Amino acid sequence: MTADRCPVRPQPNPNFLMPNMPLIMSYSRPPLPMTALDPKSWANASITHRWPEIARRIFSENKLTPAIMDRIEVLIADIPNAPIREICDPGAPDEVVWNQSLPPYLGKNWLEVPWFFAEHYFYRRVIEAIGYFQPGDGCKLDPFLFQKQHGLELSRAAIRDLAQRVAGWMHPGGDRESLIRLLYLDLWGNQADLSMWPADGASKPGHADLDQAREFLLADQAADVADYLLQQQTTEIFENLRGLRVDFVIDNAGFELVSDLVLADYLLSTGIAAQVRFHVKPHPTYVSDAMIKDVRATLDFFRADADLQVNALGSRLAGFWEQDQLQVRKNFFWTSPLPGWEMPIPLREELSAADLVISKGDANYRRLLGDLNWPCFTLFSEILDYFPIPAVALRTVKAEIICGLKPGQAEQVTAQDPGWMVNGRWGVVQFARPLTTDR
Repeated sequence: MTADRCPVRPQPNPNFLMPNMPLIMSYSRPPLPMTALDPKSWANASITHRWPEIARRIFSENKLTPAIMDRIEVLIADIPNAPIREICDPGAPDEVVWNQSLPPYLGKNWLEVPWFFAEHYFYRRVIEAIGYFQPGDGCKLDPFLFQKQHGLELSRAAIRDLAQRVAGWMHPGGDRESLIRLLYLDLWGNQADLSMWPADGASKPGHADLDQAREFLLADQAADVADYLLQQQTTEIFENLRGLRVDFVIDNAGFELVSDLVLADYLLSTGIAAQVRFHVKPHPTYVSDAMIKDVRATLDFFRADADLQVNALGSRLAGFWEQDQLQVRKNFFWTSPLPGWEMPIPLREELSAADLVISKGDANYRRLLGDLNWPCFTLFSEILDYFPIPAVALRTVKAEIICGLKPGQAEQVTAQDPGWMVNGRWGVVQFARPLTTDR
C-alpha cells in the first residue's frame, strides 16, 4: 500500500491467460489472494471473532431444534483451526459445484485459505447446519430474518425522508444532477450492512449529508456514469427504439435495498431505463444479503406505510414488477467463492444483454477484483477489462483491498483515518467500460 508508482510491466504471456481472465493477470507476478494469516488483519479478526459472534446470534434470534443448535456449535468450534472439509448437504442445488471448488483448500485451516473463499464457506456451512435445503424444521429457514426485519423497521424514518427528497427529482427524461445524487445515495446505503453492524448497533457509520460525504469518496466517477446513461438513453430512443436495461448486483436487504429500489424507480419512472433487473442471492448469506423474498417484503413494507410518498413508491415499483420492467433473478454464482472472471457462461450472457451493471457493496467489489492484493494504484478499468459490458461499483470500503487510487492517496487517508479500509466511512464510485464494445 506504500508504492505510488506503477512499475513497468513485462509483456503478457498468452499461455497463462484463462478465458475471460483480466489481461493484467497474464503478467509474470499476478497478485496473491488475501488470507487471514496476519493476526493484525481485518480478515483475521473477522474469522476469529466476528463469525463466531454472528453464528451465536442465530441462537438468540431463532427458535431452533437441538439438532440444529448442535450443528451450529460444531461450526463455531471448527473456527479457525479445524481443517476445511467438503459441504455435506445431499441434494442441495449447489453442493456439487461447491465441492468441485474445494480440493485446493481441503485439509487447510480457516486462516490459511483465501479470505473470500473462507467467508463464503462460512455462510454456506451455516446453511448446511440449518438444513436450509433439507426437509425438516430448518427447511428454507432464514436465520438472519430477525436482523433484516428489525433493520428495515429501524430505517422507517430514513425511508420516509428519502422518499420525500427524491419525489421532487422526478421529471420526464431525468436530469444529470439528480442521477448523480441518487448514485451517491445508493452508494452510502451500503453502510447498512448487518454482517458488520447489527440493526440496533450504535457504532454504524452514516453520511446523511451528501455534500459533506463527498470528502469521503476515494474515487468518484458518478458524473461519468450519469453522462453515459443519459447518452445511451438518447441513442436507444432515436436509433434502436428498445430502451435501456440496467442490472444491479444487489448486496444488502434493509435500507441499502431501499436505496437500490429508489434508484430503480427513478430510472424507470423518468424513462432513462425501460427495464431494471436485480440479481440477488439464492439463500441467506452475509447476514443481510438480499433474496427475492426480501425484495417482495420491502415492497410490501412500502405499500403498508402511512406516508403517502413511501406508499406511492411501493405502488409504482409493484406496478413495474407486474409489467416485467422490474425483474429479480437469483443465481448460485453470487454465493460461490469464485472470482468475477469465472462467471458461468449463461450468467455472463445474461449480463451482456444489459447496458450497465451496477455492482453494490464490498463483497461484490471484491469478487470483481478476485479479492487479490492488487497494488492500490491499479486502474479499476484495467482489472475489469474481462467484464462484458460497462460496470460501475458503488462500494463503501470494509475490507483491505482496493484499486484505482491516486499516487500518495492511501498514505494520506491512512494518516487521517487509520481504520479507513475497514470502518465503512469511505467509499468509491468506479466506472469501467470494456474496450471491446461500443457501449
